[in-house]
Order: sequence, then structure tokens, then C-alpha cells
Amino acid sequence: MLSTQEALDAVLAAARPLGQTETVDTLAANGRVLTADVVATLDVPPMDTSAMDGYAVRRADLTGEETVLPVSQRIPAGHAPEPLAAGTAARIFTGAPVPAGADAVVMQEQCEAREDGSVVIRHAPADGEFVNRQGADIRRDSVVLAAGTRLRAPALGLAASVGTAKLQVARRLRVAVFFTGDELTMPGETLRAGSIYNSNRFVLRSLLENLGCQMTDYGIVPDNLAATRAILRDAARGNDLIITSGGVSVGEEDHVKPAVEAEGRLNLWQIALKPGKPLAYGEVNRTGASVAAGDASQTAHFIGLPGNPVSSFVTFLLFVRPFILRLQGVQDVTPRRIAMRADFTQVKADRRNEFVRARLNANGGLDAFPNQSSAVLTSTVWGDGLIDNPPGHRIEAGQTVAFLPFSDLLY
Repeated sequence: MLSTQEALDAVLAAARPLGQTETVDTLAANGRVLTADVVATLDVPPMDTSAMDGYAVRRADLTGEETVLPVSQRIPAGHAPEPLAAGTAARIFTGAPVPAGADAVVMQEQCEAREDGSVVIRHAPADGEFVNRQGADIRRDSVVLAAGTRLRAPALGLAASVGTAKLQVARRLRVAVFFTGDELTMPGETLRAGSIYNSNRFVLRSLLENLGCQMTDYGIVPDNLAATRAILRDAARGNDLIITSGGVSVGEEDHVKPAVEAEGRLNLWQIALKPGKPLAYGEVNRTGASVAAGDASQTAHFIGLPGNPVSSFVTFLLFVRPFILRLQGVQDVTPRRIAMRADFTQVKADRRNEFVRARLNANGGLDAFPNQSSAVLTSTVWGDGLIDNPPGHRIEAGQTVAFLPFSDLLY
């Protein structure tokens, strides 16, 4: 079996960016991946602005602990000021342009407005105090967002702040999904003897939606080789990636593996990973004819996930998510690993790389879910993330472990 890192390296090596782009409104670009740099066409802020409600002053006019100055103008945000006359102050509000001649803003709490239209200044400001200088955030002609950036709320705000109305992004990935197992039943239907509800369909669809994919959902496929091959052929024709859940192990009713081998090729299978050993990666031919490995124009990528719900969930986060991001043009797909203290002791070490469901406790450490079975989906809701525990290592209370937070992996 391949190690987790060997398998991930092999999968990512096959994930060549699609190279197809489209232009979308910045307002509609959430979750998309940039394919061209965003370059500032102006300074941000575009002029000196006030960081406070207060009074713009010339420091040279402030002669003692208290200085009384007439107020010569009032400057709300969005209004152009007149130059500040010597010996006067300007009433100014947060975000408003600082008038020419002023070199500081004194916040209103350090001033007293008088009924005669003057103001008492009770503070000697430093040069530039409470003034946001032109270009302090962004300089004109600088790259504010690089190609390959996945656009989230802060990035979209940054693009808007330099006046970018449209963005060039990678086209959405087309993903087909199906689920194998005669035991699977959809919620709302009556459970037959020996059947279970198909939770994986809901988990995987949600994860793919979070990654901005366009989905074709073939639902539950019967446990037979012919049906599985037929769905693979159909899915390969119109999709970049096919994801299955179940059927990739070695049982007599596990038909996905032989179906992929018949319709394309399986490039890796079985990983020294817990949970998630029977993960598979390969390619499915689009035309039914034999084609060269890695020919993206003639094949669809295939990733077969285990059927156990936690195994499917974990392997999606560790392998499918970075694979999809890389296809979209994101280069850095390595999740954060936060060094944290384990506040529990494992019963025994596992020979595989184990990903332990854990959550933060009130003492700043990590607790492990008591039942780490790959069938216990409760642990994924209870937990805050995964501990990446190396093969053959038994976690002892007080040890530092590598923690991968779900907050980084689910979106």
C-alpha cells in the first residue's frame, strides 16, 4: 500500500489545471479561482482620509495645552474639501478627505465645540495622527490578487476596492457522482430489511457545492458490473471528474474497481490510511477506445471513495478537495497543520497513517471522539478537525500533535 503522502503526490501530479477561463461579475465570483492577476488601477485610499471623527488641523497652529480655533468648514465622507485656511480647524468625519494644508486629525473626544462656531483643541497631535495616507493600503499598478487565488469574501472586497467590476476565473469543474450498493435507500423511503440511508450522497454533494463544482448526480447505481460500466461511460463523456462512493474494495459485490479497469485504467488503489484504505484513482475513457494515459481530452479523472461514511468524508477532504482545487488552478493546496496538545491517550497505535476525529476543549487542548470507527458519522459533527497521526505512533496525553481544522477543509 502507498503511504498517504505518496498517494497524494501521485494524485496531484495528475491534476493539471483545466486551462479554460471565463469572465464573471465580481459580485458573482465567490469561490471561483482567478486565472489572471488583479492589478490596482489607483491608490487605496485614493487620497489622504481621516481615521476618526474629529477636527483636521495644522499642527503649527496649536500653541499650548488648549488652543481655540474657528471652524472654517465641515467635511463629511464623500465630499471634496477646500484647502484648510491657516489658523482654523475643519470639522471632519471618518473616511472624509483631509484638506490640503492639514497635517493631523484630533479626535472629537479631545476637543470641545463651542456655540460661537469655534473649537477648543486639547491635544498636541503627532504629524499625520489619525490620517490614512494615500496609497497606505494599495499602490497603483501593484498586484493585489495573484492568479491562482481562490476568491472568498475578503479577496472579493479587495478586488472591489480597486474598482474591479469583472474577474477572469477558471470555469467551473464538471463532476459526476454516483453511489453503489443495493443496501442504499434515500431518506423519505421506507427502509427495507438490511438497507441503510444514503448519507454519503448528502455529504459529498454539499462538499462539491462548497467547491463551486457543477454536478451531475446519477444517484444510486445497482450492484452489478454492467450497470456500473454504463454509468461510467456516460459520465466520462460530459465531465472532468467522476467520483463514486462504495464498491472499490475487494468483495464479490464491489464492481467499481473492475468497471474502471474495463472502461479505462486504475492508477492507484489502496492506501495505508485509516479511515479510508480502499481509495482509488484512475481515468475513464470518453470514447470507449483505448487512449494514452493522462490525455485529458480523451479521459475523465476518476476517484473512488470508500463506502463507509467517515472514510468517504475523510478521503474527500484529504485527496479530492486538493485535487479539485489544483484542477481549478490553485497551487498551494496543502492544508494547515496546527501544533496542539493532545489531552487524551490512545489505546494502541495503528500501522497506518490515522486521522483521528478530535475537538478543542476549554483548556486549549484536543479531545478525541471515543469511537473512531469509520461508520460513526456522529464524530464528524462532534469534532472540530482531524489529528494527523503517523503510522505506528501511539498518542500520549500531553504530546504535541498536528491538527487539521475542519474550518479550513470544508470550504
